[in-house]
Amino acid sequence: MPSTLDYFFAPHSPWTYLGHARLVAMAEAAGATVRLKPMDLNQVFPVSGGLPLAQRAPQRQAYRLVELARFAKHLQLPLNLQPRFFPVKPDDAARLILAVEADQGTAQALAFTGRVMAAVWAEERDIADAAVRADLLAAQGLPAALLDAAQAPEVQQRYQAFTQEAIELQVFGAPTYVVDGEMFWGQDRLDFVERALAR
Repeated sequence: MPSTLDYFFAPHSPWTYLGHARLVAMAEAAGATVRLKPMDLNQVFPVSGGLPLAQRAPQRQAYRLVELARFAKHLQLPLNLQPRFFPVKPDDAARLILAVEADQGTAQALAFTGRVMAAVWAEERDIADAAVRADLLAAQGLPAALLDAAQAPEVQQRYQAFTQEAIELQVFGAPTYVVDGEMFWGQDRLDFVERALAR
């Protein structure tokens, strides 16, 4: 029986960006069902011991840049270590991803998620800007009306519900993958995710 993979992520997370394409390919190869669950890290961090980047110790911030560069080179993915629009407010982009999924299905939403993250980390674009989000929709051939759909109360309710679910599952960072109830934190755990999907 194919696995189910819950994908807890934040659309401005560089680590989610680095793992996204591999995750999508793994899930497709395994025939797994992916359930997209964007979450608000500003709510997750305070209850899990996490800190926003600017509040972390200098040595942690410095090593983060080393690791980002290391993984980007290894994976051959374009990545600006300190992009112009970061930190960036991700909530509108997260809600838009959910609106895309509701209207177009999970495959389109996964592809759009990749576009959003590449906009931040490869293209230095501001995903908090509605015009940028409209351009990203257009580039994928998606209707501009989804910008308005993303503001609907039910979309915010889903976003909040996924955030609360993450907190209850003791998720503490992005990305977190849950395969048939087993949790894996970080794109550097994708080898283990692949094995779990193959079981």
